[in-house]
Amino acid sequence: MISIRPMITEDIQPSQQLLSELGYPLETKELRRRYDSVMGTADHALLVAEDEGHIIALCHVYARPALDKPPEAVVQALVVDRACRGLGVGRDMMMAAETWASDHGFTSEALYSNAVRSGAHAFYETIGYRHTATSHMFRKSLDQR
Repeated sequence: MISIRPMITEDIQPSQQLLSELGYPLETKELRRRYDSVMGTADHALLVAEDEGHIIALCHVYARPALDKPPEAVVQALVVDRACRGLGVGRDMMMAAETWASDHGFTSEALYSNAVRSGAHAFYETIGYRHTATSHMFRKSLDQR
């Protein structure tokens, strides 16, 4: 039986593999630092799906106030273990994120997905999300100033 619940400290290590599958391999110390930072913020939620004691999915959702858009919840990350994809776990995780958003007074939820993740795009469209914009992300390392 799959259950969705808030992420706890003990979920950090099993979440490493999931984040690696998403393309973000992290050392345990760095993942712990990021977990502590997110958990220290009231307008963020980390959710996990658990099946028979194994973490099989992870979702990070947060509140985004903005001037240029309506305030909304944003799904920062969603990943389901490769072995569990296609079983409805991702849909259930997104429903949990939507419930969190509604409970926090938001009327919409947004997410960003890498342009190369066509399978993810199809999934999101299947559960009611619509492609509304295409943009480029720019980043500058501040270490080199």
